[in-house]
Amino acid sequence: VSSSEAPQLHGIVERLSAMAGIPKPRVAVADSSIPNAFAAGRNPSKAVVAVTTSLMDRLERPELEAVLAHELSHVKNRDVTVITLASFFSTVAFFIMRFTMFAGYGRRDRDQSGQAIMLVYLVSMLVWLISFFLIRALSRYRELAADRGSAILTGAPSQLASALLKISGTMQRIPQEDLRRAETMNAFFIIPAVRGSSLMEILSTHPSLERRLEQLRRMERDMELR
Repeated sequence: VSSSEAPQLHGIVERLSAMAGIPKPRVAVADSSIPNAFAAGRNPSKAVVAVTTSLMDRLERPELEAVLAHELSHVKNRDVTVITLASFFSTVAFFIMRFTMFAGYGRRDRDQSGQAIMLVYLVSMLVWLISFFLIRALSRYRELAADRGSAILTGAPSQLASALLKISGTMQRIPQEDLRRAETMNAFFIIPAVRGSSLMEILSTHPSLERRLEQLRRMERDMELR
């Protein structure tokens, strides 16, 4: 969207980008009933920050600023590039696993070739499993870092905490079908489009809401003491 179409949104992004010391990214609005936001782009000069119409309807301006500061922290930290590079070995291992599975399908012999295929399959499966958990741990760490970045940029950790609570609470009222349609974007969203805590944190791309709120509460206390 242009600055004439969304002047308030552009104004917030421009001010926060200047504070963060990065070029102002492109701004997008997604027409969706799911209140959320995300950032994309391989580097700050090619980035885009997007929010949904539902998010803008539900949040107060300071809360919206905190969410946008979170996304701009992702941009500054080049998190999309970091996660993409981290996923490289996992992706390679997955395709090797698929290839060796089909290459060895139906083989009954125990010759050296068959054993080699089986060994490659097992090694690639192990690499994929280890990468799977490591990437999710890295993603959770980057989310917490973006929360810290938001709190530092805005100077108001409580506003991001309030926004997270509103977004998370609204998820419980979104039709399940709508959540399923959006689930491929969960790794990008500030809050995954899921209901409740059905996923264990170790399998999630995001830390638990409780962990994020506790970090923000600690930062709020530290800022008040200064």
